[in-house]
Amino acid sequence: MIQAYIGLGSNLENPVAQIQQAIKTLRNHNSVHAFHVSPIYSSKPVGPQDQPDYINAAATFMTELSPLTLLDLLQNIEQAQRRIRERHWGPRTLDLDLLLYGQETIQNSRLTVPHAFMLERGFVMQPLSDLAPDMLLANGKTVTEQLHQLDTSDLVFIKEE
Repeated sequence: MIQAYIGLGSNLENPVAQIQQAIKTLRNHNSVHAFHVSPIYSSKPVGPQDQPDYINAAATFMTELSPLTLLDLLQNIEQAQRRIRERHWGPRTLDLDLLLYGQETIQNSRLTVPHAFMLERGFVMQPLSDLAPDMLLANGKTVTEQLHQLDTSDLVFIKEE
């Protein structure tokens, strides 16, 4: 079993409900154990600003799935919720990103772990800090230390899950 961390995001078709449905699906999956989820936040979009604000959260769980099989599971959940992605960094119904897979570094055509931009994004680091504030990241900083280097003024607490 290995501990995985994922980011959840949505800004289309009732984003809070999209996140809650993904949480329910993951919680009930037979390869997902000891599931924990952060509070849900709202944040400004990255990239084009002519789109609704995002709803974001993070989750952690233990799994025996390989990284690519876990990625397949996340993408299947996105598709089951009729993922819409109109353009790069554009609006979407659901985005599930594999942020961390144990302490592994993975770089291939389908997957980059740790997630390429997670250290730069308050909407990833704040929920991750809610789950594992003292976890040491690949850059040698804790999640909390990394979070304190970011501007999180656009984050708004929405609710506990």
